[in-house]
Amino acid sequence: MGQDQTKQQIEKGLHLYQSNQTEKALRVWMRVLEKSADPAGRFRVLGCLITAHAEMGRYKDMLKFAVVQIDTARELEDPDYLTESYLNLARSNEKLCEFQKTISYCKTCLNMQGTTVSLQLNGQVSLSMGNAFLGLSIFQKALECFEKALRYAHNNDDKMLECRVCCSLGNFYTQIKDYEKALFFPCKAAELVNDYGKGWSLKYRAMSQYHMAVAYRKLGRLADAMDCCEESMKIALQHGDRPLQALCLLCFADIHRSRRDVQTAFPRYDSSMSIMTEIGNRLGLVQVLLGVTKCWMIQKELDKALESIEKAQELAEGLGNKLGLLKLHCLCERIYRTKEQQRELRDHVVKFHECVEEMELYCGMCGESIGEKNNQLQALPCSHFFHLK
Repeated sequence: MGQDQTKQQIEKGLHLYQSNQTEKALRVWMRVLEKSADPAGRFRVLGCLITAHAEMGRYKDMLKFAVVQIDTARELEDPDYLTESYLNLARSNEKLCEFQKTISYCKTCLNMQGTTVSLQLNGQVSLSMGNAFLGLSIFQKALECFEKALRYAHNNDDKMLECRVCCSLGNFYTQIKDYEKALFFPCKAAELVNDYGKGWSLKYRAMSQYHMAVAYRKLGRLADAMDCCEESMKIALQHGDRPLQALCLLCFADIHRSRRDVQTAFPRYDSSMSIMTEIGNRLGLVQVLLGVTKCWMIQKELDKALESIEKAQELAEGLGNKLGLLKLHCLCERIYRTKEQQRELRDHVVKFHECVEEMELYCGMCGESIGEKNNQLQALPCSHFFHLK
């Protein structure tokens, strides 16, 4: 297969993919990969396969194609191709919750400055690195990376990147419990979709609606949360976006739990858990198990709650997710206080404070801990944050 034929077949695959015929598109691209003798064409088709597998939540396949793409980039001996392939490798690891590897590959990208294309990719590299630091609960570095990504987005007038960064910032502020900012950023992302997103993939709309739903739930605006989550889920189902379906099911379950409707919440958690397991989103599994634990606590089934905590703790430790561990110690503290088991209670109080120390979640002004309850926060240019009050 020559250069022109390779190009035609890649376009054919893209056309099928955009009209929701994903499996047909994958078959066309795989055929190109097997038959094309054009390295640049092979590189591009690998990029298509990586994107498609990412959106379907087939992260292990995504990683496999990213590794092949690096070999193709080396064959082409072009620093731009190499930077792009390392970014895909970083993103594959980010999706598989291998956060240390993600950070390491992102640093490789930033050290390999080629031409203008590499510079345009720097924003995406910073975003991926920020998501990895957030996965490890290293908040200051995560914020630094997100702000850097936002600067690249503004400088290159890249509205799609700006939209993705706003969603990540929504997630960031949800975790440290500044719920007003947690809502502000996804609303900003939704505005960008409305103003510029006519030709964009619908996943941008779905993504912003999902993050708005999470923030609305945290603010107690459950009807608004339900509306946004339903819209996001509708798009996720249309597009076979498994990762987003899993997140929406988790959000639905959390909304039902907030309404104290545990019987409706449990099956949603189960469905979310089975997709998270299938795609390999271990950080998502920690979130699901936290929700399940809280449901058992509502039902006063404390031993079952402790079983869920044990599973979640193993996952969170494996990931290096300190915030997840902090929340689990906090729940254990409540359970052992109810059970009047003083030794276990003391153990978890100590571990809870160790987590707070490790994450440096203290306000530089008042010395109180950040992220215990909803509070407006202000970030300094150095990315340290403090209570606005």
